[in-house]
Amino acid sequence: MNNFSSVLSKCIIFKGFSKEDIENMINNIDYRKKSFNKGEVVAVEGSDCSNLGIVISGSVEVQNIYESGKIVTITKIEEAHIFGEVIIFSNQNVYPATIVSSSKTEILFISKENILKLCNLNFAFLNNFMTLLSNKILMLNKKLKNVSLQTIRQKISNLILEEYSKQKSLTLNLKYSRKEMAEQLGIPRPSLSRELVNMKEEGILNFEKNKIEILDLNLLENSLF
Repeated sequence: MNNFSSVLSKCIIFKGFSKEDIENMINNIDYRKKSFNKGEVVAVEGSDCSNLGIVISGSVEVQNIYESGKIVTITKIEEAHIFGEVIIFSNQNVYPATIVSSSKTEILFISKENILKLCNLNFAFLNNFMTLLSNKILMLNKKLKNVSLQTIRQKISNLILEEYSKQKSLTLNLKYSRKEMAEQLGIPRPSLSRELVNMKEEGILNFEKNKIEILDLNLLENSLF
């Protein structure tokens, strides 16, 4: 019956559970599964959010849609990933952006009450859910820090130094494209490319595709100030 248990086993809140365990847990709660066609709206900005959503197949995009008609994609949520986990436990439980299906998509919806039921039934699930929320808080703190950086060079330098701290190497292999890097930093892609070239000419770094080599760590750190 739960042919989506293999997908849920890849979802952070079901980490460490077997497919059989997941099926037993899902059978103990009420849930709703809904399909969406490409371009169909899943949730509208400002509408009530009472369910956590897990993408079972396909993907959705989180978008800001302005009165002028301009659409800015904030992020893309792929299979086995979650949305709405923070909003349903907030006092202001409304969607802060519009969610649109970017392909033929299937989503599993679980209400706040049933999430709490799963937390009560299984400590490991509770721990996974707390990990998810903690990771989201850390990510938001990281974004706030990026917003506080004023110049494009500061934003780029901060990101590269974070990768350096993670990878423990002066040669960094980035898992995202230049376009995704620009979106992550909240700057236009041409501006990102232009500043990377400037930093290369100044001997701070070198780059090729998704690989960045830090040539002068001190100069890179000094870029933050």
